[in-house]
Amino acid sequence: MPPPPLPTRPDISVRTVWRVVVIVVLAVLILYTIYLLRRPIGWVLAATFIAVALSAPVNRLNQHMRRGFAIAIVYLILILVPVGLTALVVPPLVTQGTSLAEHLPDYANDVQDYVNKNQRLKKLDDKYDLTGQLQKQANQLPGKIGDAAKVLSDIGLGLVNSIFALVNIFILSIFIVARGRQWTDAALRLRPEAERERMRRILDSTASAVGGYVQGALTIALIAGIQSFVVMEILGVPFAGPLAVLAGLASLVPLVGATVAAIVIGLVTLFNDFPTDTIIWAIWAVVYQQIENNIIQPQVQRRTVQVQPFIVLVAVLFGSTLLGIAGAIVAIPLAASIQILVREYWAWRQEAKAAAIVNPDAPPPAGPPGTGLIRPPDDDPPGGGLIIPAS
Repeated sequence: MPPPPLPTRPDISVRTVWRVVVIVVLAVLILYTIYLLRRPIGWVLAATFIAVALSAPVNRLNQHMRRGFAIAIVYLILILVPVGLTALVVPPLVTQGTSLAEHLPDYANDVQDYVNKNQRLKKLDDKYDLTGQLQKQANQLPGKIGDAAKVLSDIGLGLVNSIFALVNIFILSIFIVARGRQWTDAALRLRPEAERERMRRILDSTASAVGGYVQGALTIALIAGIQSFVVMEILGVPFAGPLAVLAGLASLVPLVGATVAAIVIGLVTLFNDFPTDTIIWAIWAVVYQQIENNIIQPQVQRRTVQVQPFIVLVAVLFGSTLLGIAGAIVAIPLAASIQILVREYWAWRQEAKAAAIVNPDAPPPAGPPGTGLIRPPDDDPPGGGLIIPAS
């Protein structure tokens, strides 16, 4: 019996090759264009995030006044809050920083006296000349204050660029808040009528999740600021108010914000009652950071964003690893949005199965928005698992 003939390889036409080449070139051009436009695209995404977060207070005020006035009031508050906090925090820090640089030689002398009174520290100092190096650097620091002008000018240039970007983001977000609902309604009218209600529910749930995330972040910042203020008042640390505001603002950044604020406050305690205040503050900062990262933040976000604490921790870890601070900030709203999409998809599957049981001849409900499917994939679907696109 002769062996069966080998399958022949189908001929690939020149047209197919050109089509593949064109698709690859277009994909590369699109990706390169996105790379070139990464900054304005980032601005648009940031403006969208701000607009969605502020839509809730704007909508509440819109019930009592015109929408334009509501937007103006909300954005005016948004601008005045950081300006007021800056005016509260920056002048004391600048004043105390200058005073610290001027009195650092005196502090170095105090350290040297403390070392001379301790036999163990004195032996280490005789061996490595630690206090001598400290005294040398302290005497040189006041003369280097003038050299900081160049550094401050570079910081000022970066600040101007940041303000320019922030103004553009604010303007874009104002347009989105003012006209976003109309744009959404226009986009929904392009979809089949059976999909509009589900898609609107997804968009509204996502907006609520983003607003809830902002509300939860502000709650965590308030808790961080209050506990920092109470501990610093007990220890007698100067400028407890501005430092507590700084601790609250830093807590808006997940995972690392509390650590940065704790280090800054720890440096201030060095010049209050060293080493007692510094040791107490260091222990409390470590304990509170663990409490905030593992208990306060997951529980607050679970109630405001309705995301499980485990998912909150995993999302923040993944986001911070991929995109740094920005990834840690957007990780929780993104996780909430994915959870909403999965929940809606599952609800659609259950509705389709229930409709098929009650009336097998009736057309199944429309699939999730954007898919164009009219039948969910079952484990053993009829027709060999084919998915029929909606007409």
